[in-house]
Order: sequence, then C-alpha cells, then structure tokens
Amino acid sequence: MFHGSIVALLTPFKNGKVDEAAFQSFVEWQVAQGTHGLVPCGTTGESPTLSHEEHNRVVELCIEAAAGKVPVMAGTGSNSTEEAIALTRHARKAGAQAALVVTPYYNKPTQEGLYQHFKAIHDAADLPIFIYNIPGRSVVDMSVATMARLAKLPNIVGVKDATADLARPSRLLQEVDPDFIQLSGEDATALAFNAQGGVGCISVSANVAPALCSAMQTAWAKGDLKEAFRLRDVLAPLHDAMFVETSPAPVKFAASQLGLCSDDVRLPLVPASEAARSAVRAAMTRAGLLK
Repeated sequence: MFHGSIVALLTPFKNGKVDEAAFQSFVEWQVAQGTHGLVPCGTTGESPTLSHEEHNRVVELCIEAAAGKVPVMAGTGSNSTEEAIALTRHARKAGAQAALVVTPYYNKPTQEGLYQHFKAIHDAADLPIFIYNIPGRSVVDMSVATMARLAKLPNIVGVKDATADLARPSRLLQEVDPDFIQLSGEDATALAFNAQGGVGCISVSANVAPALCSAMQTAWAKGDLKEAFRLRDVLAPLHDAMFVETSPAPVKFAASQLGLCSDDVRLPLVPASEAARSAVRAAMTRAGLLK
C-alpha cells in the first residue's frame, strides 16, 4: 500500500492557528499532482508544537481530504509511550491506514527500551506501524537487530529510514521478511535507497514538487532508469535547498511562493532567513517550479 512518493505534509498556520482550509486544499492538490501517500503530523508538520487537539484534528482533516484516493500514514510518535498509544489509537479510529512512530527523542532509551516502546504501542493499537528511525533528531539509533526483532510483530510493517546509511536497507533485508516495507527519509539519496532494497521515499521536497517526485519514483518502479536519473538530477538542488536551514522553514517558504499557504512557523522555529529564501527561490526556478 505504501510505496513511491509519500509526502511528509507541512501544517499551514494562519494567525497562530492551524489553517484548516489551506491544509485540506493542499492535501487535495497533492493527490491531484500524483503523490502516492500522505503523512500528516510528522516532523515537517511541526508535530512538536501542535497541541493534542490540533494533532488529532490535522490527522482527521487529512483523511477527509484524501477521500480514500491515497493512503494516509499518520504521525503518532512521542517520547512518552502512553501519549504515542493515545495518538495511534486516535489515528486508527479516524481511519488512517498506518501510523508513523518515531524513536523516542531526548529520553535516549536502550535497544531494549526501544523494543518495549514499540511493542507497547503495537499491542495497544490495532494499526500497521512504521518505525521512524532518525538519529539526527532523536539522538538514538535503532539497530538492525532491534528492528528485525520488532518486524516479527504482525503490525510492525515497515520503516522510514533517515539514517543516511545506504548499507542499512541491504543489511535489514537479510534479517526481515521480504514484505517489510523500507522507505527512505532522505530525499537526496532516495533512488540509491531504492537500489539497496527500498520501495519509496517519505519526502519533504514533495510538498512543493509532488509531480516531479512522483514521476521519479514511478520511472524507477517501471525500470526507466534514464528518466529516473534525469528527474533525480532535476530535483537535487531543491533537496539541498529544503534543508539550507532547519526544516520546515525553507519548505514552508517554498510553498508560500506557490501560493499554497503562508510561511508561518511556530517557535522555537523562525521563518527562513533572506539568504535561505534566495537559495530556495533559485532552486525552485532551476527545477522549473518558478519562472
């Protein structure tokens, strides 16, 4: 169900509140542009600064706007196991097809702690779960052995791998069922990740270049390597620009340039600097997104 170009959705704000109309319009545009799946309330969606009520509402709005046309993987992670369970239960009730659960940040659990955290969520919420392994933000790295152990649980179905370790998917394939879904969390190496055993990417750049990201993944799946590599190279400067400053400030500015939403972010993040804005505009122009 989850493959290809899956967008890590930004959350539009207006006057300090979630801009519900802009968000649903944005989701509908993503579907029309060919995005293969949607992830609300991830890091790109500024989940750390959403209240529980806002978090749940954004998930509901996404599912409603998607209207069953593409699957929704709701971000439900937390460094509190009980909070992650509550968010995952809500996602299931709301109609999400899966949950994306990040490794607990700040706590720095052991590998056994990671296993028990995910097992507790698995046992408490009847919903397929993707492990989100992102050491750069959570300061803990789930080992291949721990992930393989979790993969034996029936509802642990895949991983969003943001380690930037391109040997990791190949190593994991040796330890898990071939049906275990490996998705990249790094736009710049998405095709290389596929070559190592992945089947798609949960993408930041797809917020503003959904058609290009989708076309690249589709070309790869069809074996059209020439086209996949061409699109990879078209997108490369954009991927760099999306992280010229802390995400999602650059991608929100990029979205504002397309008239999709404002570039408002919540503290402690601040809007992209002028230097970052210049870099984003240049990359968007080079990719054909702006004239």
